Amino acid sequence: MSDQITSVLVANRGEIARRVFASARSAGLATVAVYSDADENSPHVREADAAVRLPGNTPAQTYLRGELIIAAAKAAGADAVHPGYGFLSENAEFAKAVQDAGLTWIGPPVKAIELMGSKVESKKMMDAAGVPVLAELDPAQVSEDQLPVLIKASAGGGGRGMRVVRTLAELPGQLEGARAEAASAFGDPTVFCERYLETGRHIEVQVMADAHGTVWAVGERECSIQRRHQKVVEEAPSPLVERIPAMRAKLFQAAVDAAAAIGYEGAGTVEFLADEDGGFFFLEMNTRLQVEHPVTELTTGLDLVELQLQVAQGVPLGEQPPAQHGHAIEVRLYAEDPAQGWQPQSGTVHRFEIPGVDTEFGVPLAARGLRLDSGVVDGSVVGVFYDPMLAKVIAWAPTRSAAALQLASALSRAKIHGLVTNRDLLVNVLRHSAFLAGETDTAFFDRHGLDALSAPVAAEESERVSALAATLAQAVANRLAAPVNGALPSGWRNVSSQPLRKVYESASGTYEVDYRLTRSGELVTEFVPGAELESVTPEIVVLTVDGLRRRFDVARYGDQVCVDSPLGAATFTAVPTFVDPASVVAAGSLLAPMPGTVIRLGAAAGDRVSAGQPILWLEAMKMEHTIAAPADGVLTELDVVVGQQVDVGAVLAIVEEPTAETATEESA
Repeated sequence: MSDQITSVLVANRGEIARRVFASARSAGLATVAVYSDADENSPHVREADAAVRLPGNTPAQTYLRGELIIAAAKAAGADAVHPGYGFLSENAEFAKAVQDAGLTWIGPPVKAIELMGSKVESKKMMDAAGVPVLAELDPAQVSEDQLPVLIKASAGGGGRGMRVVRTLAELPGQLEGARAEAASAFGDPTVFCERYLETGRHIEVQVMADAHGTVWAVGERECSIQRRHQKVVEEAPSPLVERIPAMRAKLFQAAVDAAAAIGYEGAGTVEFLADEDGGFFFLEMNTRLQVEHPVTELTTGLDLVELQLQVAQGVPLGEQPPAQHGHAIEVRLYAEDPAQGWQPQSGTVHRFEIPGVDTEFGVPLAARGLRLDSGVVDGSVVGVFYDPMLAKVIAWAPTRSAAALQLASALSRAKIHGLVTNRDLLVNVLRHSAFLAGETDTAFFDRHGLDALSAPVAAEESERVSALAATLAQAVANRLAAPVNGALPSGWRNVSSQPLRKVYESASGTYEVDYRLTRSGELVTEFVPGAELESVTPEIVVLTVDGLRRRFDVARYGDQVCVDSPLGAATFTAVPTFVDPASVVAAGSLLAPMPGTVIRLGAAAGDRVSAGQPILWLEAMKMEHTIAAPADGVLTELDVVVGQQVDVGAVLAIVEEPTAETATEESA
């Protein structure tokens, strides 16, 4: 048996660090956190028994510095290191360095990480072991008849470095971008190609293996609903496998064979791409814990992190894993705007409240419930250096439909203030008839329309009522804050000539709310005809519309107003009555949609550009984002250089439409 573990350092951040800490504390172990300067006030830092600073902000300065992490473990007296997922979790050199330092590595053998670390070499090994694979293609030799192809980073996952290529003309540029993204995320620019299947099911098998030769296939998960090749919705068991019962045994055997072929130990995931007939191909093996592991825990009753800790100490597994029961669905709640090309968001999370949560990071015994694994709390700041995932919300129930509807209800009633998120998209997916029918292949967003799926849960008429509630609450707040006559009723005039007006903007458009109150306090408004005001405070407004009484909770953060009600959440920005001229930008200005770093330029000042032509590329939250020309014209200004950090809203460039004079000069 290995040395007894007493203290665990988690070489990660946010939600995953908190998840590992929860199991470590239950096992009676001390916990040690590491943190970057940007994460100084992160919940995972506050919860640890000890925390060690890693100076800097970017992953390359902090969480990817293996020598600093090992030094932190030594300084804090930790005797084991858990890598979490991402960062160095699948870095064989780091695993070896941990062991060479006399620390216990809570992960698979170094050799297993090396063998699976290259997607190219791992496929060859799996092919030799009899596991079905998709053939690797040399990027330099891709032919027309092999299109479309998928470019993949050899050293990592999570969608980083992945590009779908449909024409040979775009292949060189996409390869360049994929290599740059892979180098930034994993420190290795190696990429390869494989045939891209337009539709398919992403099915994976959770394996757990001990040092005594036992390998468990714990259960399968389906993770087909993805954006940018990153999973968004995950569930266990797979609807496809449930429909084709004979498929499960074959999947489990392939996963066990894959793990046995490399002498695997600990928790790992064997990922497959499957078709609707039950055929499947090996994609990769992740030699670590997966983001989506909670759905397996909630359908088996296992604590996978606890098992990792036990296996690392030489404890043998039982002969067979427990059977799956019920159904669990997990969604990844991101700070991003799906309607704007999945644009990541940064800023302060003013409020984060998911109603009905039964457990956080835990594995309860009840037949149904709601679990939250979150890396943020009220007041947390989402920066630009890391993945913008806020939390994982997981529902489990005896049936799949019950879990889906329970999860959708909790998300729709959640109070998430401060940042744009993908919450409405998740609710729409979970309530979609195709999802409820189990039709969940990788083309789900393309097939059902991202515009429709990312539409606000609150319909336009519902949002109008929320805008009215925001207006009435703000009026009361203004009166209460008034230095004189603050007790006078808001919205009332002795002689009424014009209604009061408040203007708000939302993602759906602009709302001009006109209203007045009579001497008796009756609401008069054409904005929501027939609306009746029952009661109002700065935080709570009760309105009756069409005979239905509803409560609206209103919260203000500067110019931002967040309204939560049974109709759905709505976020508004109050439009000032007078505009500061200094805030007006020139027509044709390209503004930074997020804070980030300029990594490439695609044009120079004075160039003629066409609509959609890339002007520059920004890197933010470990992803590459293209800033393109909004229309045909001339790039009259380019205000940035490669390597420059920019803030959100900064003017990056200006594209002006050619004037008659410039057109004449060019023709001459």
